[in-house]
Amino acid sequence: MSLIHTAVGRREFLRASALTAGAALFAGRSHAAAADESFGGFTVGIQSYTFRKFTLEQALKKTQEAGLPFAEFYNGHIPVNSSPEKIAGIKKLCTEYGITPIAFGVEHFSKKHDDNKKKFEFGALLGIKYLSADPDPDSFDSLDKLVDEYKIAIAIHPHGPVGGGKMHRWSSAEFIMKALKDHSPLIGTCLDTGHLIRSAQIGVNLDPVQQIKVMGARNFGLHLKDHDNKRKTDVPYGDPTGVLDVAGVLKALKEVKFGGYISIEYEANESNPSDDVKKCVAYFKDTVKKIG
Repeated sequence: MSLIHTAVGRREFLRASALTAGAALFAGRSHAAAADESFGGFTVGIQSYTFRKFTLEQALKKTQEAGLPFAEFYNGHIPVNSSPEKIAGIKKLCTEYGITPIAFGVEHFSKKHDDNKKKFEFGALLGIKYLSADPDPDSFDSLDKLVDEYKIAIAIHPHGPVGGGKMHRWSSAEFIMKALKDHSPLIGTCLDTGHLIRSAQIGVNLDPVQQIKVMGARNFGLHLKDHDNKRKTDVPYGDPTGVLDVAGVLKALKEVKFGGYISIEYEANESNPSDDVKKCVAYFKDTVKKIG
């Protein structure tokens, strides 16, 4: 067999493995809300950083009021060093508000295996299936072992421009795919449409739809948000100053057989983001109806 055929065969094998592994994350779980046709069958929740100025219970209440049944929590609402007893209480509180923890992050990972393992143990107690992450390049050998042990996927989160005219170290889907080529199919991405749009501020044009297609089966999560680059602020989907093609994003996710989580995240108007979040939810549902 030629080297070309070998390479192609490996890529196809990894793609198939990633699809199988991604689907397996949901095996045995009842996601009735995920199948809600108003969300087009997607698992849609909040990135709790949206409500960072509020307590955990206030954030849960606001998530419930927005009609979102899932949450990707961040460390400000649930510290990763929380005791098992505290986590049990938090899960009970989530149940009272009808919110299911689905993911957590964004968390840093290094080559220190024991430190990484503690975050996976935390994730297992919380009952999540994904850790959105900013891993060091030398962390992957450790993460390969941990995603296999805990069946919790790592979803690398690109962060767009980080100052000084520079991009975040995980700058694009192409760069991430190159780094992951020899690693576990349970390591992929949580792309952020807002940060992809922001990249144009320093002359880097990254189309969210195309980036999703590049990641293919390694799309595990998505931070769905729109951004106005002139005013440098997030805007609700459908706002005249925004640019996000929500319909194109959802079609691309369907095309790559996406089975992960979509976190609606809104970083503007931090003292009172609820009305804009509700606009985002309504626009999402309207888009689902339009594209079928």
